[in-house]
Amino acid sequence: MGSGLAGLACAFELADQGRRVLVLEAGAVAGGRTSNWKQGSEPQSHHFPPRPSPSGMLVESGFHKFLGFYEDLPKLLRRAGIDLDKMLTWEKTMEIRIPDGKTAGEFGIAPVKAPLKTIGGLLGNNDILSYAEKLSLLPFLAAGFKDYAANPEKLDRCSVKEYAERHGVHPDALSHLLEPLTGGILFLPPERFSALVFFSLFAPAAAKVLNMQIGGFNGGMRDVMVEPLIEAIRDRGGEVRLNSPVRGLLRDGEAVRGVRLDSGDLRAGHVVVAADLGSAQRLLRPEFGTAPQWQPFFALQTMPHITLQLELTEPLLPEDRTEFGPGTIWGSFTEQSRTTFRHVPGRVSAILTPSDELMALTDEEIFERACLDAVRLGLELRPKVTEYRVIRSRDLFYSVQPGNDRHRPEQRTGVPGLTLAGDYTRQSMYTTMEGAVRSGLLAAEAVIKALQTQA
Repeated sequence: MGSGLAGLACAFELADQGRRVLVLEAGAVAGGRTSNWKQGSEPQSHHFPPRPSPSGMLVESGFHKFLGFYEDLPKLLRRAGIDLDKMLTWEKTMEIRIPDGKTAGEFGIAPVKAPLKTIGGLLGNNDILSYAEKLSLLPFLAAGFKDYAANPEKLDRCSVKEYAERHGVHPDALSHLLEPLTGGILFLPPERFSALVFFSLFAPAAAKVLNMQIGGFNGGMRDVMVEPLIEAIRDRGGEVRLNSPVRGLLRDGEAVRGVRLDSGDLRAGHVVVAADLGSAQRLLRPEFGTAPQWQPFFALQTMPHITLQLELTEPLLPEDRTEFGPGTIWGSFTEQSRTTFRHVPGRVSAILTPSDELMALTDEEIFERACLDAVRLGLELRPKVTEYRVIRSRDLFYSVQPGNDRHRPEQRTGVPGLTLAGDYTRQSMYTTMEGAVRSGLLAAEAVIKALQTQA
């Protein structure tokens, strides 16, 4: 159950090995957190999966970037016949905007394809980070990568801010660089972001620095990635059903033998729960809520996310690339009118932070805050806006706060006939598209072994 990347990766692998696969998606569109749809003007706060509207604004669940050091995700897509160079536009730079209305710095992010921009970004931009402030990051990074390899539990006991202060990071480096990286990627400020999760996200980039680049999608993620992946599953004999919420599990003693649907019971040789964390906890709590071995799973905390998506009379930014707005609610944002949403003159998506504090605001209040902070970033947003939508959820993501990592479960549950998939399960890439795919492949491996044992 679940047609996000974890569920689809698991389904593809099983179908590719000749297994009969049925994917059940509760919503009207596939893709989970990598989906897009048309949303009407009525507020749909905290509602996921979405309810599409034929005449609504085209939105996505939240803007994603494809990182060049990913391994399992690109391999999966190539196996499914998807051309990454057609699916993506590779970005060579990113920009950090300081909320003084005038200061911005361009940083190269593709050492091989844009070496001069990469070197220039590191040596320049001294109005954002002086040489001394940049150098203050080196002990922090060296210690962090060392602890990530040798003592990850230690890292998860402290926040990014605590770890940075312990290793002498200059306050401006913390606010101008580390804050946009934590808030702009996974919604939380450095004082509430696990140092373990932070270094787990950047350790692969450090190890594969020559592969580092960032890709923006040439179309909605469901259109250019999810639907082609579903077609590849169907080509291998699999099936994907939409509007099919799972209401419960079928049990035979200790074993899981299927699921309950609105249309009746559906029996299966094995069930993989690949829903988001909140949905998975709600489904499994009636069955395992009192079982001691399941308590860490139910203790795993979730966190909200909010994105603001805007259609404009003209592009807000000169390039479609990743931008950060430290000190504002604009955690990270991007122009998309030249890549993902070419049907409108201007199109911007933003990850807003801190998400939990903003959840109490109405869509209108969030828009007003965004317009005010845009001015602080040197952007005249309000006169250009023709439509906007606020997309939010309470529990699609597991929280990256310190101490939460120890609760993450393995894909194998110990319950016959039941496996978990999702980036919240135990794998090294955490809350990323790569992590979701990796979890799905690990789940497929667990299912194959379980079925072989039964045989």
